[in-house]
Amino acid sequence: MSALIIFFLLTGLFFFTIGVIGVLRFPDFYSRLHAAGKSDSLAAVLIVIGVALYQLQDFTLGNILVAIKIMLIAVFIYVASPTATHAITKTALVIGVVPWAKKKR
Repeated sequence: MSALIIFFLLTGLFFFTIGVIGVLRFPDFYSRLHAAGKSDSLAAVLIVIGVALYQLQDFTLGNILVAIKIMLIAVFIYVASPTATHAITKTALVIGVVPWAKKKR
């Protein structure tokens, strides 16, 4: 069980790291938001699943209820993060943030 928890936590940390690298390396607002939105959604859900599994190591009714609440948080993150990313992107487009284009020589 501990190996599975460590796997979820380290995988989530890996995807957070990839998202940070994407935010730092990509050239414009839209591609940075894409990198952050995709990787953060998956990373947060993986870490929350790892925390829920950690909570289930001591198998009592209280811990089961806490693990269920934690999994509901994971569902909320999985739904809310892409929705928020879409809303931010649409707002940026409406206010006139111009997408990056490669300069012609």
